[in-house]
Amino acid sequence: MREFEFIEWVRAQAATSEAVEVGPGDDCAVLDVGGEKLLLTADQVLEGVHVSLTRHGPAAAGRKAAARGLSDIAAMAGLPVAMVATVAAGKGLTAEDARAIHDGLRSVGDAFDCPLVGGDLAAWSDAGGRLAVSVTVLGRAGGVGPVLRRGAAPGHALCVTGAFGGAWRGRRHLSFRPRVPEARTLAADFDVSAMIDVSDGLAVDLGRLADAGGVAAEVHADHVPIADDARDADDPLAAALFDGEDYELLFALPAGKADELIAAGPLAVPVARIGVVAAGSGLTLIRNGRREVLPARGWEHET
Repeated sequence: MREFEFIEWVRAQAATSEAVEVGPGDDCAVLDVGGEKLLLTADQVLEGVHVSLTRHGPAAAGRKAAARGLSDIAAMAGLPVAMVATVAAGKGLTAEDARAIHDGLRSVGDAFDCPLVGGDLAAWSDAGGRLAVSVTVLGRAGGVGPVLRRGAAPGHALCVTGAFGGAWRGRRHLSFRPRVPEARTLAADFDVSAMIDVSDGLAVDLGRLADAGGVAAEVHADHVPIADDARDADDPLAAALFDGEDYELLFALPAGKADELIAAGPLAVPVARIGVVAAGSGLTLIRNGRREVLPARGWEHET
């Protein structure tokens, strides 16, 4: 089973309700509850996939799980409200380990006024069970957005925050800071038309944004910001495009607004203009003056 294929199947099965404005397929569900637009997302961290307990420790697992959920809220320019978490572990999990996971969760939640308000703890029947930390985050639009993946139009500029490709080569995949305030500024002041957080890879998440809007995208290779930790990779550009775990924002906005954004520099993180939205479908990479197909490739779970 391929992850993306299953997600498409889930979207086809999704039940509807008057309260559901956006269901499966975006960074968060959007619910209309009493006239307030609420955002709801779930994410998880698995030992051996997203984190190593022996190398990184239990606090890192909790921190990363919370940060992944908050990054989804940021992708819609939302404000976090609260989170709940579940932890499943082998019988070898100690009370000290459990407290460290809790502290990791709190370290991110508290920084964004997103308290941990509940959850569940379970143990596998044997000590060989691996750690799994799952987090559900509730947010609200807060008068801005929500910004969806769809909405990019031909002629709009494509921009990103930060740099790409070094997350797995250093510790940034554990220490990244969700771009919540940056997303709020972008949505409030720069007419962002579509946005996604880059978790699985810049190319694959650009493909998702383009597909959601029914458009194509063109990327200039020499405009893609490459993280310092990726400079010594065999192919730094490929690392930036395909490795994932960067948790930066990728967004579209009118070209004039992109000029204004880059000139003003209002964010606490650098912004780069990497390309343009075009009519049609598919992704194009422009490298050394030549056009080539950019595969929408990145991280994908398979079973």
